[in-house]
Amino acid sequence: MAHPKRKISKSRRDKRRTHLGLTPRNIAIDPTTGEPHLFHRAHWYEGKLYYRGKVVMEKEDVA
Repeated sequence: MAHPKRKISKSRRDKRRTHLGLTPRNIAIDPTTGEPHLFHRAHWYEGKLYYRGKVVMEKEDVA
């Protein structure tokens, strides 16, 4: 059986568990559409790409 050669310190053990304390990302509300989205990210709404409340791009129909 495998046994540790030395005792693992509390700080070393706790370094492994740092990801457990992460907080969820903040959600922004678009002022124009009212849609929730991540900060500093563009988002699609009804075929249009919005960033900071303005239309950046419109989806083109491919026929």
